[in-house]
Order: sequence, then C-alpha cells, then structure tokens
Amino acid sequence: MNTTRTLCFVIAALSSYAALVYRLCQVGRNWRDNAYRALVVTLLLQCLTFTMGAVAMGSESFLGVGNLAVLVMHVAAVAFCVSAQIILLRWATAAEEAARKTRYWLITGAALNALLIALFFIADGPGRPASDFNTGSGQPLILTYLLVFIVSQALPCVTIFRQCGPYARMAGKASLQQALRLLSVAAVVLFFYCLARTVNILTAAAGIDIGVWQVAASVFSAAGIVVLSLSLTISSWGPSAGKFLFWIRSYQSYRALYPLWRDLYESSPDIVLEPPGAAVSDLNYRLHRRVIEIRDGWRDLRPYIDRTSNGPGGAAPGVSAEIRQAFAEASQIKQALHAKRAGTIPADNKDAADFEDRDTDNFTAEVAWLTKVASAYRKLEKAS
Repeated sequence: MNTTRTLCFVIAALSSYAALVYRLCQVGRNWRDNAYRALVVTLLLQCLTFTMGAVAMGSESFLGVGNLAVLVMHVAAVAFCVSAQIILLRWATAAEEAARKTRYWLITGAALNALLIALFFIADGPGRPASDFNTGSGQPLILTYLLVFIVSQALPCVTIFRQCGPYARMAGKASLQQALRLLSVAAVVLFFYCLARTVNILTAAAGIDIGVWQVAASVFSAAGIVVLSLSLTISSWGPSAGKFLFWIRSYQSYRALYPLWRDLYESSPDIVLEPPGAAVSDLNYRLHRRVIEIRDGWRDLRPYIDRTSNGPGGAAPGVSAEIRQAFAEASQIKQALHAKRAGTIPADNKDAADFEDRDTDNFTAEVAWLTKVASAYRKLEKAS
C-alpha cells in the first residue's frame, strides 16, 4: 500500500515538474504578466508539495526533524491552493476585484498555515510516528491538525468549481474556456481526495480498518494533480494540439478516400489536375482536391448508374439508415464502374440527377459522408 502511495506522489510530482518546465520555457515573453508569475509560483508550490510527499513516504525525518516533510508538504499544499485560487481570479475577474480578493486569500492562507504549524508542534509532531500523519490518529491534536488541513484543501476545491462554470461562459478565448473546464474537473477530483482522506482519518481515529480502500485518497490526489497540471498549461499548448488533431483527422480521411478515388481516377483520368504521386505537402489542399476529384469522377459515372439499383449493397443488418445509404451508393458506384468498362448504359440512369441531396457546401460534412461511402466501397471490394 505504501508503494502505491509513493507511486501516486511520484506521478503527481512528475506532472507538476513537467508543467513547470513547460511554462518556464515561455518566461521571456511573459514574465511581466502578473497572471504568468502567479502561475509559475503555483507550479513551484505544486512541485514542492508532492516532492515532500514522496520524501515523507521514504523517510520519517527530513533535515533531521521527524515528520518535517509532512509539515512542509501540508504548508506548501495550503499555499498552492491559495495560489491556484489567485490564478483563477487573474484569469477571469477585473484587475481591481482580483487584487481585493487576492489579499483575502493571502491572509486566509497565512492564517491556516500558522494554525497548522502551531498544531503540529503543540501535538509534538516531530516525535509522533509517521503513521499518525499518513493514516490518521486517535490523538485529539493530531486529529484536529489533519482535519484543519483537509478543510483547507476542500474549500478551495468548492470555490474553484463554483467559479469555473460562470467564468468559462464569460471567457472570450476558447483555450481559456478549455483551461477553466479542466480546472473544474481537477477541483472535483481533488474534492473526492478530500472526502477519501477524511474517511481515512475518521476511520483510523475510530479504530476501523478499511484496508486497501485507504489508497483511494492517494489515487484521487494523483489524478487530480495530473488534470490540474494540464489545466494550468492547456491555454498555451491547447491550440497547437487542436491543430495537430485536426491534421490527423484530415490525414485519416485523405487515406480513407483513396480506394474510391483510385478507381474513379482509373475510370476518368481527366478528373486529376496534378500527378497522383505528388507528396502531401499541403494536406488541406490535397483533401479538398481529393473530394472534388471524387465528385467529378462520380459525376462522370452518372450515365452508368442504374436508378433501379437502390439496395443496401452489403450493409450489415441493424446498421443505421445513413450507413445503409452509404453502402447503397458505394454499390451503385461499383456497378457503374463495371458498366462503364463494359460500355453498358442502363436504360434508367442518373445522368440528369444531382448528388442525393447532399450539402456539398459543408466541406466537413461532405468529407465525413464520402469517408463512409469510401469505407463501404472498400468492404464491397474485399467481399467481391
């Protein structure tokens, strides 16, 4: 169980250091920004908190003082929660209101840390077994110390969660909205950590052994910190990640359309403006060209498409109407290609018809539809 707790602390610490290093790489152009400096301080405190947590799990003393790593971890965690609340204020409120509320949180954090330090030494924290702070203790002062710490963590989680929703709706930037939504998720997960930790403390005080469930608090803590680290950095890497994911989806569509495009190109070589072997240097342009060429090739097949052939063409039973339609059109294309090679023109063809009432002005929807048709076409080719 201690190994799992230590691993959770290490994961939380590594995610914190990764976020800190990432943000420090942007120091040149952002250091004069108060919100950026508050963010760096928050990440430093986050790193200190979970580094001390890992140290506390590995040794009962730090700098020769028993349980000092636990006290430093708790004090840093309170400061970290206060700093996270200040970041939220810097992100989402006017400067004057943010300054006023920042003073309130700084005073509250200082008072809580002073209380924790006092309780720690009054309860003879350096002389207590490490298990008293890890799993709880029946000693009234230790119990009070731990509950004060949990309350200091739970209250910011509640306030951050309550504020993130309205602030996200008011935020103008999409990246900031994403950061606030992720921050609200982190607040929920860390609140569950507080609940699980409270259960651990109270059951230990009552002499109840809940066994392996004690580790739930560490798991919630590590998961919450990973999400929090993402939320504190997503505003800078989120747009780039979004563009990369869009590129990946476009490339997948480009590749998925190839079998259908290839056969249409072989049937109507004039639809291609550039050599088929050209590199994918501008994927957006290439994808547009592939869609246009498929549509042109499809149009060239109109005289060979039999109107009387409207069956599902190999669609599996129970699939959606859209998938059945995709298989029907793929089957018609397949039959039309054979008819064109044979020079056979059906008596009732689609020479004068349009593209099945599809919205060709919506490029994203058109790519999605043609990808379904291409997928159906590929399956029909394999089956034949």
